[in-house]
Amino acid sequence: MLKKDLRLLYDNRRKNLTSEQLDAFSLAIANRLLKTPIWEHSYYHLFLSISEKKEVDTSMVLSILQGKDKNVVLPKMLDDKNLINYLLTDNTIIKKNHWNIPEPIDGIEVPPTKLDVIFMPLLAFDLKGNRVGYGKGFYDTLLKECRPDIIKVGLSFFAAEDLITDSEPHDVPMDYCVTPDQIYSF
Repeated sequence: MLKKDLRLLYDNRRKNLTSEQLDAFSLAIANRLLKTPIWEHSYYHLFLSISEKKEVDTSMVLSILQGKDKNVVLPKMLDDKNLINYLLTDNTIIKKNHWNIPEPIDGIEVPPTKLDVIFMPLLAFDLKGNRVGYGKGFYDTLLKECRPDIIKVGLSFFAAEDLITDSEPHDVPMDYCVTPDQIYSF
């Protein structure tokens, strides 16, 4: 299936989820995430959920990271293509931007080469680890700046599609995708 068709399909599927389903699925994803082999690292990049888009609630993932005393790094949109990464501290102020994305105002910048694990938002993914985001390319751009050994983890309410037919050579596949029912390893 084409990316544009998957965006439409999965955006509609998410819109139809109840708040009870969102909470239960997000909790199941966080619990399943504990069974992935990613916890021996230090720097974890975590997106904060856009509640208006009914994204996976990452607050539970954040609690796990803080409970494991990990360095949590949050993205902020720098311009139309780039993210800047800030270390989450007790003094971090979070504010929604014009797309309703919660992000830090400023803080201690963390270079992409320091990141060990990155949790990535997505709308859909396939059995090869390709993901479909919102189409702006922020994470594709960020991944080009990261070390080649960074662990890429998607979080999804839904199972994998067989194939995203218009994946491109510059698309960076994920290493894992965690759903409420399964851990996909690529």
